[in-house]
Amino acid sequence: MEWEVSGALVAAIFEKYSLKKHDPENISKDNLKNLKAVFGEMESYFHGKSSGMDPLICYMNLPILIENKENLDRVSIPDGEEGKGAIFLIDSGITGETGPMIQIFFEKMKTEGFRKTLKEEFIRYNNACIESFLKKDMNPFFRNLKKLSHWAYEHFRPMIPESIFNIWKKGLDSNAYYLKLCGSGGGGYILGFTKDYEKAEKMLDGFHKEVIYRF
Repeated sequence: MEWEVSGALVAAIFEKYSLKKHDPENISKDNLKNLKAVFGEMESYFHGKSSGMDPLICYMNLPILIENKENLDRVSIPDGEEGKGAIFLIDSGITGETGPMIQIFFEKMKTEGFRKTLKEEFIRYNNACIESFLKKDMNPFFRNLKKLSHWAYEHFRPMIPESIFNIWKKGLDSNAYYLKLCGSGGGGYILGFTKDYEKAEKMLDGFHKEVIYRF
């Protein structure tokens, strides 16, 4: 799972050798932006051009909200509770390689139609999911999440591991759960969302799963 290892390794190297230490609880937006740029340069060693987001999140150990191209900030996740719903990880059993997946994305970006749907659909669904989740408004969250998952199924097929492809579609057809790529895809972990984890768990029998948030 190259994207995870490189991000964690870059963060660990920076923590070990950086002369300036940063307090995640009190870091400014400007320092976050500067750190992201530094991490991007460092992680580019592993797989070409990097945004620096993965090592930044590893280093901060906090969720980061990208407000726009120039601004990012820390964000508080709503408190979880022992409900039926869950956000979980699925291990695809495949080691991902970030470089080829990024190249696929860049090739797609050369197509005007893809750029248009990325801007008008993917980004809109993604932003709507973030907004409703932070408000803990789960009905619109799942409505937009389904659209986001379906968009990825249609446009990011090369990034979805073969072992995951059928269960991705199964979730969309049944509305029992929805899946989302982590990082560039191609392997590693897949993120899952469900209103009824017990039901989703049975449907995903045979896959290693780990719950990371309950609601």
